[in-house]
Amino acid sequence: MKTEENSIPNTYAKFWKCALQVNPSTYSAAYRGQNHAMTPEQYLDELVKVCLEQNIKVVGIADHGSVSEVDAIRKKLNEHDIVVFPGFEIATTEKCHWVCLFPENTSVEDLNRYLGKLDLTNSRDGVKPSNLGAIELFKRIEEIGGFCYAAHCTDENGVLNRGKNDHIWKDARLKAAQIPGMIEELDPSKYQPILTNKNAGYKREKSIGIINAKDVDKPETLKNPKCWCYIKMTHPGFEAFKVAFKDPESRIRLHPQMKEVQYSCIKSVKFVGGYLGGIDISFSSHLNTIIGGRGTGKSTLIELLRYVFNIVPKGKEARQQHEQIIKENLGRENGRIEIEVCSAEQNGEVYKVIRRYNEPPRIIDSAGNESELEPHDLLPGIEIYGQNEIYELARDNTSILRVLERFMPISQLHDEEVPQLKRQLRENAEKLVKVLNKKDSVEQDAGKLPKLQEQADQFRKLGIESMLKIIPLLEQEKNILKNIDVDMNAISIAIEGLKNTLDEVTSLNDEELIALPHAAELKIAYGLLAAWKSHLIAEIKKFEAKQITTASDVSTQIEAIKIAITKAEENVENEFANIPAAAGKSGKEIGVQYRSILQQIERIRPLTSQLSTYKKEEDTLRQERRNLLGRLADTRFNRSEELKKTVKSLNKKLKGKVQIDVKPESNREELKALINGLPGIGAKKASWVDETDNLTVAALAQAMREGKDAITALGFGITPAVAETLANLSDADKFKLEEVDLKERIGIKLNVARAGGEIYRELEKLSTGQQCTAILHLLLLENKEPLIMDQPEDNLDNAFIADRIVQELRSEKTKRQFIFATHNANIPVFGDAEWIGVFSATSEKAEMPTECQGSIDVPNIRDNVADILEGGKIAFIQRKEKYDF
Repeated sequence: MKTEENSIPNTYAKFWKCALQVNPSTYSAAYRGQNHAMTPEQYLDELVKVCLEQNIKVVGIADHGSVSEVDAIRKKLNEHDIVVFPGFEIATTEKCHWVCLFPENTSVEDLNRYLGKLDLTNSRDGVKPSNLGAIELFKRIEEIGGFCYAAHCTDENGVLNRGKNDHIWKDARLKAAQIPGMIEELDPSKYQPILTNKNAGYKREKSIGIINAKDVDKPETLKNPKCWCYIKMTHPGFEAFKVAFKDPESRIRLHPQMKEVQYSCIKSVKFVGGYLGGIDISFSSHLNTIIGGRGTGKSTLIELLRYVFNIVPKGKEARQQHEQIIKENLGRENGRIEIEVCSAEQNGEVYKVIRRYNEPPRIIDSAGNESELEPHDLLPGIEIYGQNEIYELARDNTSILRVLERFMPISQLHDEEVPQLKRQLRENAEKLVKVLNKKDSVEQDAGKLPKLQEQADQFRKLGIESMLKIIPLLEQEKNILKNIDVDMNAISIAIEGLKNTLDEVTSLNDEELIALPHAAELKIAYGLLAAWKSHLIAEIKKFEAKQITTASDVSTQIEAIKIAITKAEENVENEFANIPAAAGKSGKEIGVQYRSILQQIERIRPLTSQLSTYKKEEDTLRQERRNLLGRLADTRFNRSEELKKTVKSLNKKLKGKVQIDVKPESNREELKALINGLPGIGAKKASWVDETDNLTVAALAQAMREGKDAITALGFGITPAVAETLANLSDADKFKLEEVDLKERIGIKLNVARAGGEIYRELEKLSTGQQCTAILHLLLLENKEPLIMDQPEDNLDNAFIADRIVQELRSEKTKRQFIFATHNANIPVFGDAEWIGVFSATSEKAEMPTECQGSIDVPNIRDNVADILEGGKIAFIQRKEKYDF
């Protein structure tokens, strides 16, 4: 009976639950003196049932010196896709117990023949020991293709509890040891140092695989987690099982170690059309490596993943290359990419992302509905780097800072606060400039008032004031008429605004109240609100009707007043004829000039009250600006302090590899760009920006407000000419300078020593490869989103990859997904990649069939890795011989 899941071939290594010491139905009575009251058939049925309930995929049969029931157990379990490793338990002359397991297709006849070769003292009593010592047993089991592990090694008949057996423990052919629980639960002075390979007398060249494999005397016992362990294999099988114990650190886990870590991953990718058309990949959530010859499609796959996530390369050359790859590989056949993503940001939900050539990405949720989410909403922290982009990142302080910021707590990042404060400062600056311009204009007009009044006094001496005293009064009336018009318009706007506001008041749908605990009370509250809204709407209609009649009446009245003013001005004009001539001017000329002066005075006089209003607005806006600048300064300070804490924590994690240093307000690129853009100041005159140690924007802005002397007194090395330019900047430019954000400059040092030494060298003084190594150390740390890279080994030497990068990959891959295209064998082999995809290509298509996907425990994958990355088995052996290892 094969399930649908089992009909789909697995293409990456994952942990399978394995119970490696299961006994037949006769064991309990024969060796435990207990009767489980089940017939052999019932025993097998119950065994199958518990295995399926516990999701046990591999069973090892290990009766004492007997294999009589192997075929019955194997047949029954195989029917349910449970793999069986037949074998037996045996004791050696040291009175230590060992479990010997063999390939799944090993016949009972062969098993009996193997038992015959093991020199049992009593072939009919499986408990009686062999005449062989443990070392000889290991040798014979290895020769016949089996696998031997130390049974209950810390118990009565265990190798660590039967005298000093250090020579047995250190034998390389002993690959695994069974303990009753976790190492931490054992004697810390006796067993723990041996099992963790820290006891000098028992120290092995390679650590031993620690397993749980409690004796299973009846099916019910299998429910105990101490009966099984987890072994990582692409396909459950004996050869893959043996490969796992070559790297137990990566491939063997006990039950308590299988804690689930929540992080995002790309589950699968499918290409339809184009150069990669027909390729279907299921990625591991851990380490994935793409290999293949030059030009087979490795970089293409990375760039297409970048395309589906709508992530554009930063560099101009990289962007052009990316666009060319997309056009060549998708555009010609109008192909598309389909990926399935598990998003930690969206609480572990699974989405499908689809993108066709020249179209935006589409997101489909698990229910099959088109989503409004964007790719960055699913994997906001995904990182994708093409060839040589790591080197470009190493030379860009802003990009390095962005990498460090992802280690900072979300509450402290201020990602929204800083842009919001800057936006508010820009809005404040715009308002302040407008107010200052209005104030300046009024002040200029108000400055004319004394002169106009003096001129008016000269005319009054001619005795014409009484004749023309109505002129200023008429001007006042004209100003009042203007104000009436403005006020009527304001009332109209206010009524319209109230109407719009009422339109936005929400109405309640009864369906929204269903199942709410206070539905009745909420309905009453909304009813009161709805009644008040209806009342206001009715009143507004009355206001609008009244406004129409009032506006008509006011308009009629204004027209009448305008006519009266016009008649009064005509009378004034007539009065000009009665003004006596003086100083060579006719009476009419004198009257016209006097009227003009009085009109100007009356126009300016009301502005003096506006000046007071503008000054109050200015004071309010300046106070608002000071507050915003203060908040911005506090936010920047808090950001720097949080970054320092983050760097301190990172330095602990990167001890012996990389040292990071934060220099607050040392990145002055934004300020330098602003200063360089000012008229009369070029790059040469702005060199002081980089050369001044104690430069702060706040001090510079304050000095610019105070003037040239204050600027030169700062001691920043600013020349008098530049100081004068800065002092004479417009208010708008000064405000821009106040808003400049001097970000932190990140100093990075790499430990270039080998073998545990510490010699740190600054990033700027490192080779290209060393710079990339330093950045890679940062990129490989803590991120719940995938890291995708094209040939991360570029520019790195193999020693750094093997000693540093691979070790970090092994540690971090249980907490993050990695997808690397690589030509370096160290990454997939020593990194123990769970998925290795092997690209090949014809003249028109790339190929990666299912049989070319898997882990190193798949023979075809292993051979391809050796051929492509090592030059083949012969070349590898020749190199090994030359190195004389």
